[in-house]
Amino acid sequence: MEGLITVAEVVTWDLERTAKEYRDHVNPGFVKMLGLLDFDKQFVRAQGVFIYDQNGREYLDFLGGYGALNIGHNHPRVLEVLQQIEARPKILPAAINPFAAALAHNLSLLTPGNINRFFFGNSGAEAVEGALKTARAATGRQGLIYADGGFHGKTFGALSVTGREKYRKPFVPLVPGTFSVPYGDLEALEGVLKANEVAALIVEPIQGEGGVIVPPEGYLREACELCHRYGALFILDEIQTGFGRTGRLFAAEWDGVSPDIICLAKSLGGGYVPIGAFGCTDQVWDAAYGGLDKALLHTSTFGGNTTATAVALATLEVLLTEKLAERADELGSYFLGELYKLADVYPIIQEVRGRGLLIGLEFTSATSLFGRIGGNLLRKVSEEYLGGLVASELLNKHAILTAYTLNNPNVIRMEPPLVVTKAQIDQVLNSLEHLLKTNSGLGKLALSAVSSKLRRG
Repeated sequence: MEGLITVAEVVTWDLERTAKEYRDHVNPGFVKMLGLLDFDKQFVRAQGVFIYDQNGREYLDFLGGYGALNIGHNHPRVLEVLQQIEARPKILPAAINPFAAALAHNLSLLTPGNINRFFFGNSGAEAVEGALKTARAATGRQGLIYADGGFHGKTFGALSVTGREKYRKPFVPLVPGTFSVPYGDLEALEGVLKANEVAALIVEPIQGEGGVIVPPEGYLREACELCHRYGALFILDEIQTGFGRTGRLFAAEWDGVSPDIICLAKSLGGGYVPIGAFGCTDQVWDAAYGGLDKALLHTSTFGGNTTATAVALATLEVLLTEKLAERADELGSYFLGELYKLADVYPIIQEVRGRGLLIGLEFTSATSLFGRIGGNLLRKVSEEYLGGLVASELLNKHAILTAYTLNNPNVIRMEPPLVVTKAQIDQVLNSLEHLLKTNSGLGKLALSAVSSKLRRG
């Protein structure tokens, strides 16, 4: 049909053509935001920790697909596995998939506690949706507790337990029967558990989009105990923290906690395919889905397909054989230590937080400065894109990709693939120090960014 675009044409596109089609047919606001932050690049190649734009410039990827690239871009083992399954049927939802069965077996050995049954979907949000449904089905209760600042996805159920009003407000009323509590506050949690018939608490072991918030030691374990005391289930969202990111295969290991349900996604797909999963104990699964009459209560056409599960098997193999969790622990300790030193010297770094190679840098707010200067664009930058300005400087002047966290835009994340080297971390540290030396305060960065936008129109 005349006017249809082919793959052969797309691979020849420049940034201008890509932006036009995206603006016209996908999301013009997103294109505008990327332009505001000078993030409007077109990357055409990737390997390991490196990505390359259409001009051949090499960048360090310290965003890591929001935690989806723990084994790096285009790992050779993943590409080998794709060749091995080339002739296999990829979508047969009415048959038992041996790769899905094998993946569930391996995950049952690796996940914390007594998790033994798994359901495979296509994203983290879908994993959360399944976990919430399972908790209600297994307990016969409706109440769901979540933490302020938490992030579990933007589908309807996941959004109902996500703790930022900006993302919730346009879609209310959301799923009823949800209750928020401050993250890390056991007293508040017990109060809600006492007062309501609660099916489950869902919580992240470290709040990623909340600004890389690490809870008090022992919080997860005690929260789990409280849930069980009041007949509720404990759901642990390891979508961003899982598979070695925090220096253990799962962040639950730091607190010795055994969840009833666990949510997985992101790096399970090896940076190549979308896959999500939730796992639960035999008791929870049987209560929710046991028997022929309940076996098909929760299904997914593409969930557990051959390509996704085979790649996930290869990803686990790489994580274990290359000891990437141990690598994240060692390099993360070094990275955090050096960032603490920078924070001591440059007070515009308000706080450094994290564990392993999940690290957040929170910058002091420049809102008061912007209020004095005035200007809607400048104030908007201060409220929503402060971390984005720092990320923009790192991207454009130092060829380092990172980004701010969704629930706290004053925080930029450092979340590189776990195959990163100490030399690459040093390169980022040197670039960050140069940025901080050059820009004596964030106000200068903001003024520079806004002036550039005004000049470009």
